[in-house]
Amino acid sequence: MEIAPVTLTGSVVRLEPLSEQHVSDLTVAAHDERIWRYMLYVYPDNEEKMLAWVRDILARQAVGTDLAFAVIHLASGRAIGATRYLEIRPPHRSLEIGGTWYATTVQRTAVNTECKYLLLKHAFEVLGCIRVQFKADECNLRSLRAIERLGAVREGVLRNHYIQPDGGYRDSVYFSILDREWPRVKERLEEMLK
Repeated sequence: MEIAPVTLTGSVVRLEPLSEQHVSDLTVAAHDERIWRYMLYVYPDNEEKMLAWVRDILARQAVGTDLAFAVIHLASGRAIGATRYLEIRPPHRSLEIGGTWYATTVQRTAVNTECKYLLLKHAFEVLGCIRVQFKADECNLRSLRAIERLGAVREGVLRNHYIQPDGGYRDSVYFSILDREWPRVKERLEEMLK
């Protein structure tokens, strides 16, 4: 598994390597506290905090655990969110897709479906993954439904998995898609994107 920055383009979005040049757009896109309710980050409600968030994610990328993308809305040309590969495990040919967030104006549109399609296709067909996992806060029903809608298989719950920024405990629900399941999932996602 050769993990390197890459640009993935669909008909609605382009996923391009995250950089500090995206900070202004991302600050605007992130300006709704509801986006951050279940995230493991402090709400980046100004450019300084967003710059710190981007630098944190890029530091993770520098050590090889993550590969981050800015989500560019093709119609506007602006960054409307971010997503990434994380928990990259080359010896096991597996990774996680997560850390995903979008501006509220594009939620419940084709944006998430196409982002996940592009990331999954690259993971299975280019990187040669045998497993791609997802996780979400057990209380984040919207994210749980979105992951299930992709066709991922629910595996279980890790209790008290994280301590959140407010000090509360988070239980994480894990899902996965295996390489042998990818053809069926791919067909389903392509139908959804028509």
